[in-house]
Amino acid sequence: MPYLERSGRPTLHYEVDDYTDPWKKASYVVLQHGNAKNCEFWRAWVPYLSRFYKIIRPDLRGMGKSGTDFDLKTGFNVPAYVQDFTDLLDHLGVESAHYVGESSAGTLGFAFAAEAPERVRTLTVSSSPISMPQADIESSLGSFATRVEMLQKVGSRGWAEASNAGRRIPVGADQGMLDWVVDEMGKSDVDVLINYFRWISTADAEPYLSRIRAPVLGLYPNPNVVSTEEHHRLLRTKVANIRIVRVPTDSHLINVTHAATCALEVLHFISLQDGIVCRE
Repeated sequence: MPYLERSGRPTLHYEVDDYTDPWKKASYVVLQHGNAKNCEFWRAWVPYLSRFYKIIRPDLRGMGKSGTDFDLKTGFNVPAYVQDFTDLLDHLGVESAHYVGESSAGTLGFAFAAEAPERVRTLTVSSSPISMPQADIESSLGSFATRVEMLQKVGSRGWAEASNAGRRIPVGADQGMLDWVVDEMGKSDVDVLINYFRWISTADAEPYLSRIRAPVLGLYPNPNVVSTEEHHRLLRTKVANIRIVRVPTDSHLINVTHAATCALEVLHFISLQDGIVCRE
């Protein structure tokens, strides 16, 4: 398994998928998962993208197979993530890449594109809020007062079970899909999720939006408790070059429930920016 090991910083796990022609200098796409997930959440995208682009699928610090060897109370912040992203690109010898982030990894993507513009060819966000709405902070709590309390009492899997059906995944969806998502999210370290939530629930990407110079694609479901109509309005107002595509669903996890639709939208978007033909 490929890992980036660093002194004084957590080890990062990543996967590379490359089915491009070896004689062509294909560009790179970073597919970054959000909270409580891992690089496997992009597996359905790989066949659509990896024929034409080299794919990097990292696990966020503390999640998936990446290390938890950092201070969980202070180690979740924008500078740390920007460092993680740039360190991984440096490690792979990649000058710049197309960045795709789902949910909170898209929120981080706004900051990454603003703080390290030379590393981001294009930015795609999937169901990503600008900041976490209060309705989302308070959603799916049942009898618990806060998400922290809920995670402490029922753990990662219990929280995932309570918050997925009808929110991340549509009611009536394939039960196998729902089970798989719960199983994968349930593997998450509960202390990581608690401290990540404490940080991301107060993070705000709005100050970064007007500084983004890369072309931006926003893939969004219908407005919901995670990504609101107000967020979409702010993106159109503050991001210089953005295209928003609505995926016809109310569920949040469109990169899984509508993988082909989203992957093909991204392929079309980034290939237009690169001026290449992505079909044979």
